[in-house]
Amino acid sequence: MTRIGVETAFDVLVQGRKLEAEGRSIIHLEIGEPDFATPRHIVEAAQKALDDGWTHYGPTQGYPDLREVIAGHVSRTRGIKAGPENVCVVPGGKPIIFFPIMALIEEGDEVIYPNPGFPIYESMIRFAGGKAVPIPLVEDRGFSFDLDLLREKLNDRTKMLILNSPQNPTGGVIPREDLEAIAGMVRERHLIVLSDEIYSRIVYGDAPASITQVPGMLERTVILDGFSKTYAMTGWRMGYGVMPVWLVDAVIKLMVNSNSCTASFSQRAGIAALEGPQDEVERMVAEFRRRRDAFCAGLNEIPGWRCRLPGGAFYAFANVRETGLDSKELAHRLLHEAGVACLSGTAFGAYGEGYLRFSYAAAFEQLMDAVKRIKNWMARNVPVAGRQEVLAR
Repeated sequence: MTRIGVETAFDVLVQGRKLEAEGRSIIHLEIGEPDFATPRHIVEAAQKALDDGWTHYGPTQGYPDLREVIAGHVSRTRGIKAGPENVCVVPGGKPIIFFPIMALIEEGDEVIYPNPGFPIYESMIRFAGGKAVPIPLVEDRGFSFDLDLLREKLNDRTKMLILNSPQNPTGGVIPREDLEAIAGMVRERHLIVLSDEIYSRIVYGDAPASITQVPGMLERTVILDGFSKTYAMTGWRMGYGVMPVWLVDAVIKLMVNSNSCTASFSQRAGIAALEGPQDEVERMVAEFRRRRDAFCAGLNEIPGWRCRLPGGAFYAFANVRETGLDSKELAHRLLHEAGVACLSGTAFGAYGEGYLRFSYAAAFEQLMDAVKRIKNWMARNVPVAGRQEVLAR
C-alpha cells in the first residue's frame, strides 16, 4: 500500500468544501468533469432499462450488443478494424489502466509514461512492482514527447509505453507525425502501448490521431476510452478497452476477481449514447472552446503567467515560473487567499513544477471571475514586472 498513490484533485475539493462551509466563496476549477447534464435520451434509456428489469448480473466482458456498438464506433472514428471480441466494458476508465498493467507488468519491468500526466499511471506502475520511467512533456512542442529522449529511454526492459492524447493535465494533442515516429521506435520491441484516448471527442481542431492507425500498431495497442467525459456521465462509471484478443482473457479474469461486471442498466444507456443524437456533445465542445479561448486569454494577461492554448480536453495548464513561487505554494495560496481552487502541476508528476492546472469545465462567468480574482491577488502579493498595470485594470 505504500506504493499506491491518489488523486490530489479530490483532496483539494475537500479543502474547498471546508472553506465554503466556513462562509468563503470558492470557485472550483480543480475537478475534471463536465458541468453539463447527461443528455436526456441517455437518462431515459437507463430509466427504461431499470423498468424493464436490467438490474441483474451481466456478462463480465460486457453485453455483446454494446460491445458490437463500441467496436463499430471505434472502427469508424479511428479508421481501424476492431470487433466485439476486442472490447471489454468496465466500470469507468481506470480499470483499463489498472488491469493491463496488473496483467503485463512484473517486478522490475519498465513502463514509460508522460509526466506531467494522469497520476494513476505512476501509481499503478509502482503498485505492480514496475519501474516508472517518466518522459517530460515539452511545452514548446505542444506538450508532446521529446522524441530523442524517448528513444534514449527505450530498452529491453521496457514492457509498456503509455500515451495520452488529448492529454490531462496539459490539453496537448500528440501530432500524427510524432505518433508515426513513436511507432517506428516500438513496433519491433516486445512491449504494449496503452493509448489513453478518453478525451478523443473533446478536441478543438481535427480529430486526434491514434497510434492504432499506424501500420503494425493495432495488434500491440490497448485503447482506453469511455463515456464519462464525452457524454457527461462521470457518475455512471462506464468505460471500455479495445485490445488484442490475447489480452481480453486476462482483463476478464481481473474483472471477475474485482467487479464481476459493469452495471447492466448503464450498458443499455451506453448503447443509447453511441447510437443516439450527438448534437449535445457538439454543443458541449463548442462551449468548452468558448471558455478555453476567454479563460486562457485572461490568464495570459497576468504578469508572470503564460498559458498555451490547449488542443483538446478541458484543462488550461498555465506556466507560472516567472512568479517566483513554486506550484504547490501558489495553488495553496490561490485557494485560501483568492478563493480559486486549482491544482499544482506537481500533482501530475515532478515535471509539472512551474505550472498550475485549471479545469474550465465550469460556468463561463465563474471562469471570468476566477481570472479577475487571480489578477487582483497577484497584484497585491507577487512583485512581478507589470504589476502596476494589473492594478490599473
